[in-house]
Amino acid sequence: MPVFLSIDLGAGSGRVIAGISDLKTLRLEEIHRFDNPGTDLPGGSFWNIVGLFRDIVDGLRRAVEKYGKDIVAIGIDTWGCDYGLLDKQGRLLGMPHQYRDARHEGMPAVMHAKLSEAEIYSITGITTNFYNSSLHLMAEEQAASPALANANSLLFIPDLLAFWLCGVQAVERTIASTSQLLDAATGDWAWGVIETLGLPKGIFGKIVEPGTVLGPIRKEVARQIGMEGIPVVASASHDTASAVAGIPMEGDDALWLSSGTWSIMGLERKDPIRTPEAFAARCCNELGVEGTARVLKNIAGLWLIQECKRQWTLDGESISYADMAKLAEAAPSFTAFIDPDDAVFAAPGEMPAKIQAWCERTGQSVPKDKGTILRVATESLALKYRVVYENFCSLAGKKFERLHAGGGGIQNAFLAQATADALGIEVIAGPIEATSCGNIVVQMMATGHLADLAEGRRLVRESFAFQTYAPHNGQAWQDAYERFKGFIGR
Repeated sequence: MPVFLSIDLGAGSGRVIAGISDLKTLRLEEIHRFDNPGTDLPGGSFWNIVGLFRDIVDGLRRAVEKYGKDIVAIGIDTWGCDYGLLDKQGRLLGMPHQYRDARHEGMPAVMHAKLSEAEIYSITGITTNFYNSSLHLMAEEQAASPALANANSLLFIPDLLAFWLCGVQAVERTIASTSQLLDAATGDWAWGVIETLGLPKGIFGKIVEPGTVLGPIRKEVARQIGMEGIPVVASASHDTASAVAGIPMEGDDALWLSSGTWSIMGLERKDPIRTPEAFAARCCNELGVEGTARVLKNIAGLWLIQECKRQWTLDGESISYADMAKLAEAAPSFTAFIDPDDAVFAAPGEMPAKIQAWCERTGQSVPKDKGTILRVATESLALKYRVVYENFCSLAGKKFERLHAGGGGIQNAFLAQATADALGIEVIAGPIEATSCGNIVVQMMATGHLADLAEGRRLVRESFAFQTYAPHNGQAWQDAYERFKGFIGR
């Protein structure tokens, strides 16, 4: 049967996953999993991009050993915004920085002195956030970065890795749309914004659609993995774009949630929304498969829980995510609330103490034990979903009957149920591997194995289990929501 290889990189780990399909069902198999730790060095926080590439090649080699000539294509998706700069010979000019690198500090003021946030939003559909590529490029420009001064091209992380695999430089549209430098209406670079910000126009190269076949793997890669000629596809290279493609939903303005380190809630629609109301709600417009727009809002997500786990492990007590969910469920409800998107929670480290300090600072009961800390974080996250959900109801001019949720975060059944309860609508959870499903579906479209995205979503729907969560305890959650809004200033 045909085998499609999904390279899925997150901000903590990466995987090579094989998608095996008879075109009636799709089965996923994890071939290789590896860590993707950020590294703090003099000069900032960086990604070990060469180490990631070596792990990818190792995963491809293992896949070839198992599936050989059945392998049809390779596609890559990663987190958004981060990039590498290359010279005229295609050589990388320094390691890519992490989007949490502190160089973004002070850059919004510098950028908005040249072009207001409202003006940028009217073109790009992206609000100014610490992780935007625009801010990090501005930081390089302000620091007279030798890398930027000598750069011939900019490639986002999945584009860079694809270039190393096949030797073709191209920027895939969904990943470019995360940068705050793409015109949301035309899908081309926002040249006026780029010029006004003083960024070198020459580094912004050819943009290709998701599903573009870039070319076969380089001979050097083929020798390492033991097989020649495998085409590399520019899939939906932004992991959220892949996740949305991999969630079976129908109709315009479908409401979705990609649940992972970040929670991202949004609408899939034909056109972006760049109205003053959308700007006020801090909604961003990124691009999707088949010319769709993803009108979305980033929410802190499982980052809060992951950072609690990491801190407790550093403190000498390792607790599984399953046990953490049990501790949260057993703890008393609605004892306190936090704003998951408060800037204090954005940086890594000391997350339990940060949650306790936030509660103390706002005059609430301070959670003392792990279960209560986790329950405060989980309920607050679900209630923040409610805030974002109500904004989308207003923007779309309608109520929604259901939320389609995918990604690894849906394995936390307590959070999934809390989401249904907080929103007051049913949550259809699945698939867990939405990102890899979407990556593979786009590859199958590119190679002619699927006709379109609708056919790909039918394949996903028929291949994986889905869980439906119905809302309950409506009044208790409504009361909690009213209290929650008071603490986050709404």
